[in-house]
Amino acid sequence: LLCFFSSRNSAKLVAPLGCLVSRQKHTLPDLPYDYAALEPHINAEIMQLHHSKHHATYVNNLNVTEEKYQEALAKGDVTTQVSLQPALKFNGGGHINHSIFWTNLSPNGGGEPKGELMEAIKRDFGSFAKFKEKLTAVSVGVQGSGWGWLGYNKEQGRLQIAACANQDPLQGTTGLIPLLGIDVWEHAYYLQYKNVRPDYLKAIWNVINWENVSSRYATCKK
Repeated sequence: LLCFFSSRNSAKLVAPLGCLVSRQKHTLPDLPYDYAALEPHINAEIMQLHHSKHHATYVNNLNVTEEKYQEALAKGDVTTQVSLQPALKFNGGGHINHSIFWTNLSPNGGGEPKGELMEAIKRDFGSFAKFKEKLTAVSVGVQGSGWGWLGYNKEQGRLQIAACANQDPLQGTTGLIPLLGIDVWEHAYYLQYKNVRPDYLKAIWNVINWENVSSRYATCKK
């Protein structure tokens, strides 16, 4: 996760999450809708706790970890830099994943995508129904905590479904560009669906923001 920047007189470690010399703190993004907007599919209590507590914790811990990393970088303490990598991956991934997740949902969502995204889904999965079935199955099958994803393989020019454990970010760990993420950590559904993950996954399709997913697809193809 580390790389070297070389110049004529020096070689400096470059931080994996960007330049930390003039780093700005990460902040919790506002939701584009009210906490109760996704009801009855995802209730307000879940949304409030998920956003204001869980996502906020990832943001806070990411900032703390980056500060420690910056100190280690300034000291040339490579051992500490390496030891901080898991925390950077976990909290940085949690921030990245949830920032995508909130925009992937909408009170006006559901149904099926249109245009180029729909054509790509039919091309790569056979039909929207088969795609939906496969992404649901992959998400249900995540052991413990993690995410189900629809991503874009830029090298192959096609859509792919993948699962990531814990808060591993899709692009950072698989190279796929994230289009649609489904959070299957229990904090995303337990208060409403208990331990019945398949019921939560059945419900979440009613609030998928296909406009957002389509926009992401169009952007990554450029």
